[in-house]
Amino acid sequence: MDKKQTWSARFDSPLNPFIGEFNASIGFDIELLEYDIMGSIAHAKMLGKTGIISEEESETLVRGLEQIREEYKRGEFKPGVEEEDVHLAVERRLTEIVGEVGKKLHTARSRNDQVGTDIRLYLREEIGQIRELLREWQKALLRHAEEHVETLIPGYTHLQRAQPISLAHHLMAYVHMAQRDWERLGQIYNRTNVSPLGCGALAGTTFPIDRDFTAKQLNFASLYENSLDAVSDRDFAIEFLCAASLIMMHLSRISEELILWASHEFGFVILKDSCATGSSIMPQKKNPDVPELVRGKTGRVFGHLMGLLTVMKGLPLAYNKDLQEDKEAIFDAVKTVKACLRAMTILFNEGLEFCTERLERAVNEDYSNATDVADYLAAKGVPFREAYNLVGRIVKTCIGEGKLLKDLSEEEWKQFHPAFEKDIYEAISPRRVVARRNSYGGTGFEQVRQAIARFKTYLEGEGGLG
Repeated sequence: MDKKQTWSARFDSPLNPFIGEFNASIGFDIELLEYDIMGSIAHAKMLGKTGIISEEESETLVRGLEQIREEYKRGEFKPGVEEEDVHLAVERRLTEIVGEVGKKLHTARSRNDQVGTDIRLYLREEIGQIRELLREWQKALLRHAEEHVETLIPGYTHLQRAQPISLAHHLMAYVHMAQRDWERLGQIYNRTNVSPLGCGALAGTTFPIDRDFTAKQLNFASLYENSLDAVSDRDFAIEFLCAASLIMMHLSRISEELILWASHEFGFVILKDSCATGSSIMPQKKNPDVPELVRGKTGRVFGHLMGLLTVMKGLPLAYNKDLQEDKEAIFDAVKTVKACLRAMTILFNEGLEFCTERLERAVNEDYSNATDVADYLAAKGVPFREAYNLVGRIVKTCIGEGKLLKDLSEEEWKQFHPAFEKDIYEAISPRRVVARRNSYGGTGFEQVRQAIARFKTYLEGEGGLG
């Protein structure tokens, strides 16, 4: 076979070697080989079922494709750049194995609907794996949350001390972020699970194909209704990259917090040796490599999303070679998200320890209980805005005198307002401050226990808590 002219006798001379390499996608779309074979087997069976080729020819094609699959698994099938892409590589090897009947595989099919099928089969499987990794990440967070319901941590807004909260409540915020990620991927799975196979290059085919048959063979839930849309649609890929970006954004946020918490200035967590490295010159250092890498890798996934959006924004219908650029973006985003989820899960399972004594001290050395002083006055009938302004003056006075609110004497409290009684000390104790925030979804210990219990029940109900 003359590999230089496989795709058409329309051309009189071969490609310039560099243009051949520039045009080729085999270097990365080989990742789709398993899915290309899956789609080709379904297509070959359909050709036989509909009588487009004989049943014997169909069976021969299937056997040949299964052989290629095994050769690839054993490392014996290694197509090079001269093969252009994974689809031609498989077809050429098939023809070498089964002879001229191999050339019938491409009947009633185009590389346009073929690659659209492959990428959907690939992404469908990867979405399932990422959802499983999200579940493991949630379980790692949940284990710490159960252990630290009554561990207090300063809560921040604008990176300024705001109010004390339960550490478990803080961690459960990320559990719920991951839940939205999990649900979002499930919705994207449904929009990915649509078959373009049989739509041809752009206009369908004159052959009496059975698209329902191939869709069922490949476990697609439905068919594209429009052939132009089918071969040019990459909405599902963009949606996936958007979901991947959100996952990375959530991981990056908790990574940033861990980096801060592990610093000497915060001292809220200790990184264990299994998930940290040292400096090449400063022997005292222990670096938060995992969260720093996750934070850094977030940008590359964001970049893939913007890259594919930019590729798609000016494409006329239907297929254009620009769409070759979707694969490396998707492949790298998949690998990056999976690696980061695994790394963060390992970090939380075995690589860090919360410094509970330091956290206890932290919530006792600031003015984050000031809101509760205002609430205390409001409960005694003082208009809240008046109470708010008064507490602002109290805090200002304490700062000027180098005191905390708890250091004020009962007499000093009464000088600010006669409504203050001895019970103000209990009202502003950090543990009391947290416990009293018992509104649904709040940081009160009982609310946090209920939130953890609800989520565990949810996971148990879907068989996902192991």
